[in-house]
Amino acid sequence: MEVTTKRLELLHELVPKAVRVAVLFNSGNSTAETTSRDVQEAARAIGLQVRVLNAITSREIDAVFATVERERLDALFVAGGPFLGSPGVQIVSLVARDRIPAVYGLREYVVAGGLMSHGTNFADQFHQVGVYTGSILKGANPAELPVLQPTKFEFVINLKTVKALGLTIPPSLLAIADEVIE
Repeated sequence: MEVTTKRLELLHELVPKAVRVAVLFNSGNSTAETTSRDVQEAARAIGLQVRVLNAITSREIDAVFATVERERLDALFVAGGPFLGSPGVQIVSLVARDRIPAVYGLREYVVAGGLMSHGTNFADQFHQVGVYTGSILKGANPAELPVLQPTKFEFVINLKTVKALGLTIPPSLLAIADEVIE
């Protein structure tokens, strides 16, 4: 919930005029229902209205963007989950085409031209997995090891996309960004 709330707050801080936010979910993701509830709760807390939209296929993603345009939604929150590969490229392309401010959970979207992301630092998670695996290989009982949770998160902003959307980044956001792509 905290990561979802933070991601929505960052979007609101960068685009304060955005009141109606589309939330794009991959309904095939096992965490979609929980994340949907978390986003709606966080949105109410900061005075935003959300329109939850589900998509798995390329055709469904196109339909989501048609809905965003038809309903004149102000911004897009791309929920975490498997929108990698072709669907991820399609989402970034449609966001750029329609000039929609969007926030993602994975930095890869921002590297591909997306506006900003806030989410788990996967390099750190892979390191944790390596340490965990090393412990098991040295004889630790897996059943006795603690469950690992992400501990390091990253906030990434793409300045080229900021400029293309005609946005101004508040200094407070630049100060907390882990990476700024120029």
